[in-house]
Amino acid sequence: MSDNFAKSPELEPETGFSNPSVSKAADDLRHAASDLGHAAADKAKEYAHDKADQAKAAGERAKASAEQFRDRAVEKASALREAAEAKATQFRSAADEQWIHTRDRARELHVTSEDYIRQHPTKCVLAALGVGFLIGLITRR
Repeated sequence: MSDNFAKSPELEPETGFSNPSVSKAADDLRHAASDLGHAAADKAKEYAHDKADQAKAAGERAKASAEQFRDRAVEKASALREAAEAKATQFRSAADEQWIHTRDRARELHVTSEDYIRQHPTKCVLAALGVGFLIGLITRR
């Protein structure tokens, strides 16, 4: 049965379609194919438009995330700066206290040394002479 259908002169494209129903069917197929092509093109445009919208939305989300990240980084940097300033102030006050204590100790030592030298001048002169002699021997060698 399929051999008869394939050899039918009504379906030969070179001779033209002799049967009007076959000719109409061919036109209908052409229109359907054209409509299908237009529908596919429309779907492709719609798909491309949807993907462009998705890409734009993703870009906006990325921008928002970057802004949030920047804001958090600024907050963290500010917090670290404040903590560092607090520590620096703490170290500065501790160093100032230590400096005051050291300066007071040096003054006390100076006053004590002067009092000792005034009370024992001979001992101090002989000790200074001995230290000078030792330094002289060491530097000669």
